[in-house]
Amino acid sequence: MAGLAFAFLVTALLYAAVGFGGGSTYTALLILGGIAVGLVPAISLACNVIVVSGGTIRFARSGAMPWAKALPLIAVAAPLAFLGGLTPVKQGALVMLLGGSLLASAIALLVQPQAAKPVNLPPKLLLPIAAGLGYLAGVVGIGGGIFLAPILHLVRWAEARAVAATASLFILVNSLFGLTGQLIKGQGGAMVAAVADHWPLLVAVLVGGAIGTQIAVKTGPAVLIRRLTALLVGFVAVRLLFGF
Repeated sequence: MAGLAFAFLVTALLYAAVGFGGGSTYTALLILGGIAVGLVPAISLACNVIVVSGGTIRFARSGAMPWAKALPLIAVAAPLAFLGGLTPVKQGALVMLLGGSLLASAIALLVQPQAAKPVNLPPKLLLPIAAGLGYLAGVVGIGGGIFLAPILHLVRWAEARAVAATASLFILVNSLFGLTGQLIKGQGGAMVAAVADHWPLLVAVLVGGAIGTQIAVKTGPAVLIRRLTALLVGFVAVRLLFGF
């Protein structure tokens, strides 16, 4: 498990440095590591919660969190994340959905622009998107922020640190609601046991996430780190989809 723990540490560091939790890559790494697919979302979401909890708190304390704009997105996404967690999905479908999501994430990370100034966008245009991302997050076992952030950048919703803060909060709440749905869906005891058995991974993301969060809070999401994260995500996606 040492190799997997190191991969989780690096993933948490890179993702946290750009305001994300890493759930999509944790899920892929666990599947590639042969973990039973029914138990993967619980481990991945638990790691997500650990990484983004500290980031969300630090962003809030630094004054970077745009609460008035972020909370409506959270409010529509969280219930759908819960429903996504309740949705049964077969391993083949999960692998394809996750692999496609990872490829989309890598592309989004590479092309997203940095907003120089925030530009107001009618909430009604973003709310359905946030709801859909919440559902995807619950089904696959991710937080959804890696998809939300590029969209917010593209529409110049806010400056970079505010977007990173919003993505962190979005991931935290969706992960909690998605995890609740996963536990209710079935195998709750087995999922809890799986999380406990993989405690080295939780420690790894705690350390990596703390380092990455400091980078994000102090400097904002760096372009180089974002590109490195995109390369990591793309590599895992290709390996997951094509088996090499």
